[in-house]
Amino acid sequence: MAEEKRISLIVPVYYEEEVLPIAYPRMKASLEATGYDYEIIFVNDGSRDGTMGVLRKIAAQDKRVKVLSFSRNFGHQLAVTAGMDEATGDALVIIDADLQDPPELIPDMVKLWEQGADIVYGKRKKREGETFLKKFTAACYYRLLTSMSAYPIPLDTGDFRLIGRNVADVFLKMREHARFLRGMSAWMGFESVPLEYIRQERAAGKTKYTLKKMLKLALDGITGFSTKPLTLPLGIGGAVIGLSLLGFLAVLICACTVGAAPWLWGLCGVALLQGIVLLFLGIQGAYMGRIFEEAKQRPLYIVAEKLNT
Repeated sequence: MAEEKRISLIVPVYYEEEVLPIAYPRMKASLEATGYDYEIIFVNDGSRDGTMGVLRKIAAQDKRVKVLSFSRNFGHQLAVTAGMDEATGDALVIIDADLQDPPELIPDMVKLWEQGADIVYGKRKKREGETFLKKFTAACYYRLLTSMSAYPIPLDTGDFRLIGRNVADVFLKMREHARFLRGMSAWMGFESVPLEYIRQERAAGKTKYTLKKMLKLALDGITGFSTKPLTLPLGIGGAVIGLSLLGFLAVLICACTVGAAPWLWGLCGVALLQGIVLLFLGIQGAYMGRIFEEAKQRPLYIVAEKLNT
């Protein structure tokens, strides 16, 4: 047995009754392969199917399994946060239940942590079983986020990662509601090491990350770790002014030669300017919405049921 340290595995679950009987044995075997003591913390994010029933059976058979069940769906990032709050390990591993991120990589993450890495994050070399549209939009998003963020967020990474206890303790002090864990990790500045892997197809069931949820996570990532959208109107405004001056020059030339209807140019200009104003009002509204949410100071999540905690 390795020295007396513990690994905490945090697994957010949402409508995963089909995949849990497959995922749990693989996760357990991978943790046992590390040689450390361990605990598995499943966080039921408001599932209303048979997910909680499966988790109760697993927890009854294995006292190393802890279960937190939310009163409703609070979201993936808050489910991970609840797992961190409960974790007692010297290193915490975050993984989804769908097995797209292989649990068998956990021992490799632990080895890199033993060598001194504070954060070991999974970096996807390839994504199996995903549509071209999903891969394309994901690639575009990660690159957009990296270009806007003041802190370097690694490309093609998710929340599959190991964090040391020193990193977890900092996470516990950060209690903002609109959470983006990848950005928070980058903001901390701890030593981070990538572990490349091929992301697999979902083992069972269907993805619960809808387009709406992905867009919300994208917005949280951009507004939470970048102020560049607030300064974009300066550059765009200057460009629009320049184009407007060129437009006036073109209208003047046409009026002096073949003739033109100046009101058409004016109409297009007004429409363009109004669209830009509305766009940036929406961006500013997103930032003000974050302030509104934080000002309420409500708890991040509500746990309705606990097992083995």
